[in-house]
Amino acid sequence: MTDQTSREHLYVVPPPFLAPEELDRLVRDRQITTVMVAVPDIQGRLKGKRLDAQTFLDRLPDGPEMCRYVLATDLDMNPQPGYDLTGWHDGFGDLRVVPDRGTIRRLNYLPRTVLVHGDAVHPDGSPVEIAPRQILRRQIEKLAALGLKAKVGIESEFMLYRHTAAQARRRGYQGLTPVSPHNLDYALDHPVALSGFFDHLHDALRAAGAPPEAIKTEGAPGQIEVTWPYEDPYGDPLRACDAYTVHQHAVRQIAERHGMVPTFMAAPQTGVGSGMHLHVSLWHGDEPVFHTLRPSELPARLQHSIAGLIENLPYMGPLYAPTPNSYRRFRPHSFAPTNFSWGRDNRTCAVRVTGHGTHPHLENRVPGADANPYLALAATLASIAHGIRTEPKLPEPCTGDAYHATEPLPVPQTLDEALTDFANSQLAQEAFGSRVVEHYTRAGEIELAAVKDQVTDVELKRGLDRA
Repeated sequence: MTDQTSREHLYVVPPPFLAPEELDRLVRDRQITTVMVAVPDIQGRLKGKRLDAQTFLDRLPDGPEMCRYVLATDLDMNPQPGYDLTGWHDGFGDLRVVPDRGTIRRLNYLPRTVLVHGDAVHPDGSPVEIAPRQILRRQIEKLAALGLKAKVGIESEFMLYRHTAAQARRRGYQGLTPVSPHNLDYALDHPVALSGFFDHLHDALRAAGAPPEAIKTEGAPGQIEVTWPYEDPYGDPLRACDAYTVHQHAVRQIAERHGMVPTFMAAPQTGVGSGMHLHVSLWHGDEPVFHTLRPSELPARLQHSIAGLIENLPYMGPLYAPTPNSYRRFRPHSFAPTNFSWGRDNRTCAVRVTGHGTHPHLENRVPGADANPYLALAATLASIAHGIRTEPKLPEPCTGDAYHATEPLPVPQTLDEALTDFANSQLAQEAFGSRVVEHYTRAGEIELAAVKDQVTDVELKRGLDRA
């Protein structure tokens, strides 16, 4: 990732978002016929409705109503008991999704269609406190109260297989073939089919106002990495997370057209992990807070930010690693951290200080590919703000292989362990409030229950004719 002051913008793109007036013209000319109004659910997926474009315009500034359960389900979208927001106890009432009119973007991979992100509100117009976009917005406001703003760059890793989604389901998700036969990390000689996918994805993201900085093959067969710049205007936290959800939507749509199926699981195969790394810098107006005249020294606010992250990481696990599968990624020498350490340009640590010369920034390497970007970034910003306010003592950096470090706290081994730390954390309560902590604790409990009594393929292989 690079800092705004150390390079020129990589991209010159037309205005990525449509004003309602411009959308009105396109609708009258029948160039746009469908508006998808979406709210990120608690897993970070876009959920919503496809509206007739004229109907959407006629209803502005209001948006569509949706069942509140869209923010209170499991991965399979099954209604679940135990959520305070809604349930059988109140008949699953509605919420409204108010369009964020600054996010109307064209999707060139869907004909005559635009997408607009929205914010979930109660019938009285008050924000839904547990909605991921609102959780992130509150942390942005808390930073602003300190006179600070964040700029963010996200790295997305995912796997791509040579099967359609329907074929993968028929196979029971077993024996899938990666699109590349071996490790093609940093390769420039990609298979033709993969190069075609890259071109299609790049054009789609660019047209949607989320131009990637780079698309590359990663360290496992079939693994892809997409990164975005955090120069203005792309690095605004909400915009960065919105772009990530557009990216996931585009990847799934485009992969299907290329006869491929992607997955954003944190550990889709034994020994393979996919992350969602968050690069963050702080700014006071147009001045970089982490700027230093001596690259060998860390400015005070960078030290406080690192210390806040290290102190809070152990209590934010379910927001970085939300499923039981998430914890299979944290393995030695996997490039995923196994303890809450930090270091300079050290990819074995949970927090990496990186950047160029006098413009360092932070990289949080804990979140997995299955994390909700709004929640993972909200937890990161809340931890940084905690460090700025309280100035905890900065631990010593790790200068070698952090997998062998013994002093930092270890990353939780299971979601159950992480949920206990999260639910009982005073830091999490102070950062998010009790309703948010209870809601996402319940989400984690549901994921645990879904797999708790399941007999796995490994158990059958080891025990069927041996026990």
